[in-house]
Amino acid sequence: MEYAEAALSDAEAVRLLGADGDELEDLCARADALRRELAGDDLTFVVNRNLDTAKVGAGTDESRARLAALAREAVALGATEICVQGPLPAGAPDDGYLDLIRTLHTAAPSLHLHAFRAPEFADAAARQGVTVAAFLRQARDAGLGSVPGTAAKILDDDVRARLNGGPDMPVTRWVELITTAHEAGLTSTATMLYGHVETPAQQVAHLRLLAGIAATTGGFTEFIAMPAPGFPHPDLVRETRALTAVARILLAGRIANIQAPWPKLGTGLAVRLLRGGANDLGGLLLDGDLDPSAGQEQGITLTRDEVTRIAAGLGRPVRQRTTRYGRVEAAA
Repeated sequence: MEYAEAALSDAEAVRLLGADGDELEDLCARADALRRELAGDDLTFVVNRNLDTAKVGAGTDESRARLAALAREAVALGATEICVQGPLPAGAPDDGYLDLIRTLHTAAPSLHLHAFRAPEFADAAARQGVTVAAFLRQARDAGLGSVPGTAAKILDDDVRARLNGGPDMPVTRWVELITTAHEAGLTSTATMLYGHVETPAQQVAHLRLLAGIAATTGGFTEFIAMPAPGFPHPDLVRETRALTAVARILLAGRIANIQAPWPKLGTGLAVRLLRGGANDLGGLLLDGDLDPSAGQEQGITLTRDEVTRIAAGLGRPVRQRTTRYGRVEAAA
């Protein structure tokens, strides 16, 4: 394959991130051919529900009852995954993260629990006075299945400090934490928050670093590039298409699945990405009826019928997947 990782220099990757017109169409076509070779033709999706840690709480009988009800409702709606992100407040019990994991897993053991970004599981370990590795083993044994790879932003210390308005978690610490999660048997997503103050060269370095971690641990299930909120994106469509295609090439052989994050981009642009290297549409983000406001992206949902229509428009089969890209027998 002409665009294989080993054959693409950093300078070439940077140039391709600026591709436009016919060159962009050629880049996307080549990335899509690589997608077909590495991930197949299935357009995949997961049926999931998102919860905001700050909204559901932990450690009280009331919060446990509410969490259990939300988990059971998710199962009744057909979900196979529940995602929880965000730190617990300062006054929460020291074992609040574990309590939340146990509550959800006990209420709905069939749900895959995808929860807690690197800063959050580091916070959980600090509250308990244990190592991160020890906490993650406890969390895995309590029912945690995987962790979100968000909080990666751009894996460059200068960029991270500028975005944070001051010191942020160093890149080496983020890498250490996500690697520790993988070593504990917990898979994760890999992400990039793009379109702010970073350069194309820093985007390439970010992708190279993710590829290196994946080569060592094999722990990334998918890559997701998301535009930064609050920044102008006059060239969003072109930039996103080029970045997705270059990511498919640079991550080939390391991360098999590239997601088109429809909640961040809209379904129109997501469909264009699915023609240019992406193979996965992500989650349906079910709200449910018990407490829709408990989710992080309330009101942003996709139906199975909409996914089926998108796949039909692409001329590709649709397949419901598990969090780790296994097959769900009752596929839509």
